[in-house]
Amino acid sequence: MWRVPGRADGAADPSLAEALGTLHARASLFDPARAVLMARAPGRLDLMGGIADYSGGLVLEFPIRQATCVFAQSCEARRLTILSLVSDGAASSSARAPKMVSISLDALTPAAGPLEYARARAWLGGDPEQAWAAYVAGALVVLQRERGRLLSRGANLLIHSDLPAGIGLASSAALEVAALETLAALTDTPLGERELALLAQMVENLIVGAPCGVMDQLTAVAGRAGCLIEILCQPAEARGHIPIPSALEVWGLDSGIRHAISGADYGSVRAATFMGYRMLAEEAGLAVTVDADSGRLRVDDPLFGGYPANVSPALWRARYRDVVPVALDGATFLERYGGTTDAATVVDPSRTYHVRACTEHPILEHERARRFRELLSTGATQEAGRMELGQLMYDSHASYGACGLGSDGTDRLVDLVRAAGPAAGLYGAKITGGGSGGTVAVLARRDCGPAVVEIASRYERETGRRCEAITGSSPGSRAFGVRHLEPSLETR
Repeated sequence: MWRVPGRADGAADPSLAEALGTLHARASLFDPARAVLMARAPGRLDLMGGIADYSGGLVLEFPIRQATCVFAQSCEARRLTILSLVSDGAASSSARAPKMVSISLDALTPAAGPLEYARARAWLGGDPEQAWAAYVAGALVVLQRERGRLLSRGANLLIHSDLPAGIGLASSAALEVAALETLAALTDTPLGERELALLAQMVENLIVGAPCGVMDQLTAVAGRAGCLIEILCQPAEARGHIPIPSALEVWGLDSGIRHAISGADYGSVRAATFMGYRMLAEEAGLAVTVDADSGRLRVDDPLFGGYPANVSPALWRARYRDVVPVALDGATFLERYGGTTDAATVVDPSRTYHVRACTEHPILEHERARRFRELLSTGATQEAGRMELGQLMYDSHASYGACGLGSDGTDRLVDLVRAAGPAAGLYGAKITGGGSGGTVAVLARRDCGPAVVEIASRYERETGRRCEAITGSSPGSRAFGVRHLEPSLETR
């Protein structure tokens, strides 16, 4: 058995107690006479900003109660062994599906030098049944390549999570961050908050292969319980924390429709955004060159700094909107413009992209996020201000749909919240994260949880899909810290 020396705060946290129970139930993975490291990173609800993060937008993210814990201990065997017990169902489900992967440390850290990212991606993701381990093993590859840190011995890792995958709560970022925290501790690698988030994003982009922005990782690292974290994604600047006013509360509603951030919808929307940015650069007369090493385009951009979100809504409407076509096929775009500046996506010649809507989204979303922040910072004490917050969420949700990232389930949940409205204490709702299913974020008056739960019940009756109501908040990995769980006296 292990205990947390001098730390009583976890005892009153049921989810932390459950994670420790998992550790003790799987104690055979570890040497009972030695300390175990523990890191914890939460999921998030995206209140405003969402996919504008890869465009340099302002995002406002809420760290939730559900989280991923990683326990780690070095071992003599030169292997990285990872045992995962992750919830397969809704957020409150305690069901776990054990999965284990064991990887030779010599294969993961070859004598010739750290693995190239493309090779690591092909190797770790080659077996669909074991591809989940890339989020953890990939963290070690990134530490090797970016910081030159190697494990001197093998390691055993146990993953416990009550954060379901595929419902828009940033489960992958939570896993990457918690794994990096423990592996950095095992390799004596000091990491700052921003660096940790960016390294976790590299795991997702370069090894897992999902073209995500950085908001999920930075929230998992630097979030504060009960607050929105304000992030300017140019590329990753945490500007502070905005407390949710005492009269308001944030909820999530799981639509029961799963999505994958690495899927075509999210990637094609991101690609279309940078296609639009390339057209803006042409219209603005910005110099475009080809990078000799990567073959990607580079834009000398003193106007917008390379970020589509920095185009003002007024300038977009007056000068650029009509230049960007509603839709364009990839072959025509590549023939005219040669490519994009985005390292995480590739334009498919055979695909047609909704270029205008996808380019417009981050421009208007950046402005919506700034107004949302302003209203919350003044306390949103007046009913008119709360209703404006809600309208900003509804506008954001509609913009997601225009990009092609909606779903019938999330649309129905938003419609149900809107129909109940302020009379029921419900001000706004929007899809979260990468879209195409997943979870809807809801802004409600603090005493109106029963109205949110009733909407979940009505949705279940209509659709036959389970709809979990998600509530509560918790801190990011840095506030939690990497904890050294000491063996109890009887096991020493």
